[in-house]
Amino acid sequence: MVDVIGAAELLGPESDEEMLAVRLAHAQRLGNMGWAEWHHHTGETVWSDQVYTIFGRDPAAGPIPLPELAGHVDPSDVGALDRLLRTATRGLEPVQAEFRIRRGVGAGELRDLRVVLAPLMASGDPVGLHGVIQDITGRRRAERMVCESRRQLLEAREQAAEERHVMLALREAILPEPAGRPVLPHTTIAVRYVPAEKTANLGGDWFEAAPSPDGRLLLAIGDVSGHGLPAIAHMAQLRHALVGLTMTGRPANQLLAWLNELVAHQFKDVTATAIIGHLDPETRVLAWSQAGNLAPILVRDGVATQLAQPRGVLLGAAAGRPYELATTRLLPGDVLLMFTDGLVERRTRDIDAGLDLALAAARDVPGPDLDAGLDRLLAGIGGPNPEDDACLLAVAIPTQGPVQGDA
Repeated sequence: MVDVIGAAELLGPESDEEMLAVRLAHAQRLGNMGWAEWHHHTGETVWSDQVYTIFGRDPAAGPIPLPELAGHVDPSDVGALDRLLRTATRGLEPVQAEFRIRRGVGAGELRDLRVVLAPLMASGDPVGLHGVIQDITGRRRAERMVCESRRQLLEAREQAAEERHVMLALREAILPEPAGRPVLPHTTIAVRYVPAEKTANLGGDWFEAAPSPDGRLLLAIGDVSGHGLPAIAHMAQLRHALVGLTMTGRPANQLLAWLNELVAHQFKDVTATAIIGHLDPETRVLAWSQAGNLAPILVRDGVATQLAQPRGVLLGAAAGRPYELATTRLLPGDVLLMFTDGLVERRTRDIDAGLDLALAAARDVPGPDLDAGLDRLLAGIGGPNPEDDACLLAVAIPTQGPVQGDA
């Protein structure tokens, strides 16, 4: 068998030249580039095969003379060609420029070219121009697509920021954050609304802490399913309905039963969770019910535990279902934490793991400084939830003050 080197020797020099020409043609096709020469004195123009392909020109028609080249350039880029030719004919160094041509007959296809021109020398004098012409249409098209994608992304971010601003402003109008702690008799209250990091996931979490007409304290927290403006609108309806129903003086389980009927019959394909409680400031007894919400956390003597949960289904899940009423007596120094599931639930971890973190962090929430304690708790469970917003309502019982029923 004759090896490759032996074959090249047998073929001789002419075959080496042919092989070089084939390799050069391949390189020109791969780089989508070719070469051209324009001779000033003779007017001769020579193109490589790839230049004909770039211009979409039949080789039988011959190359385009230099004076006629401008007729194939897009009118808006003729100035760039003129500057390139003037610079190339006056100097001895290669110069380059980019311009667009109309390839083919008539208007043709618009193509982006990069052209490098250098003087063609003979006996030390310039006798014409030698050029390397590359079709960079694909590259420029990709760059324009990237620029357009960046522009669209920037617009989307600006729109998302504006939507977030609008939704937060709407939430603030419906459910204003307290300027400080809500001032309620015989208790210390602190609340947090923690918006989702993603604009589209702002949802229907809400809270309420206010005196009732009968002197008890209404404490409530909840979450409407869904996100965006529809969830915020449903949240407003549900919270306002609760405030109105509270005027009846009925217990928390009856209020939840009424809210369940409202969601089941008035909100299409919507469910909600909630905890509603009435705290008697004299006896410190909390009478509360829940509808599919996680049970509150009670911090007593440095130990954090979840309260036993009374029976209750999601609001809107089944009409006509009863809700159980539970009672919990709070002691001086106790801290009660009511929260929506966005506080502890994450896509990247099990909800039980989030509850464990919340219980561990809750031990360090001091009654005298609830605000600082809630900040530490939020940091301890991993900060804001990227996927869901959350509400947190904390109630602390002072260690001083006579209470009916104390021994």
